[in-house]
Amino acid sequence: MSKNYRAELVGAFGNPIDENPTGVMEEAAFAAKGLNFRYLTVKVEKEDLEAAMNGVKAFQMKGINLTIPHKVNVLKYLDELSEAADIIGAVNMVVNKDGKLWGENTDGKGFLISLKNEGVSVEGKQVSILGAGGAAKAIGVECALAGAKKVVIVNRNQERGEDLVRLIKEKTPAFAEYIPWDSTYKVTPGTDILINATCIGLYPDVNSKPDVDYDTVTAQMVVSDVVFNDPNTLFLQEAAKRGAHTINGLGMLVNQGALNFTLWTGVEAPVDVMTETLKREFGL
Repeated sequence: MSKNYRAELVGAFGNPIDENPTGVMEEAAFAAKGLNFRYLTVKVEKEDLEAAMNGVKAFQMKGINLTIPHKVNVLKYLDELSEAADIIGAVNMVVNKDGKLWGENTDGKGFLISLKNEGVSVEGKQVSILGAGGAAKAIGVECALAGAKKVVIVNRNQERGEDLVRLIKEKTPAFAEYIPWDSTYKVTPGTDILINATCIGLYPDVNSKPDVDYDTVTAQMVVSDVVFNDPNTLFLQEAAKRGAHTINGLGMLVNQGALNFTLWTGVEAPVDVMTETLKREFGL
């Protein structure tokens, strides 16, 4: 039997991306399952996305992750979308199916799994989300589809915020409301789950936190952050001081990564290996 020196390629396109640990997690999973795959972490400028996506086809890559600022712009370069990605209007991963690029959004699904693993359900709950970008769209839509009673979108850009509210109202059974983020946000009364879906607190901006009146966070709330680097964000630290149940971004990162792994390889992901690898990366 002849040896195969060519690994199957997957990876991530984004900017900033130098501090993104996804590749370490995915490569540990490939090794655990004995798969000849490599994960490439690639800095791609906004204006170079088309060339990069052409490269996915030219290199016959199995697929790619998309992160800031490409989750929405990549749509124009894809051949097909999943139902969820079509509703959300943003993609965080692509599968190359024999030269056809199929886009999916596993961010919201990974987020819901991270809540479930902490014993938290969104069914019948009021969810307040900071931000209206790609991650906020994915989480807002998936929470609504999973039975959230109300989704509150808090965003500085009114047009983007109202667009997401309209999307949730039209495409899901949930009620949605837009709140302008033009001053310090006082957490909307009735909020059960508060989510930071902005990049505030992401490395190297680790000393920043969303402009929130943290004294309006209560011990009855679940407070979650999508930021994973550093996972112990100031946002979560402030919420913990008020007695809230906090959930960091590592769970979402692992669970969406596990979904991506299976979509690329057809093999069940070793979630325990992926989790422990990330914990080591962050010294946890």
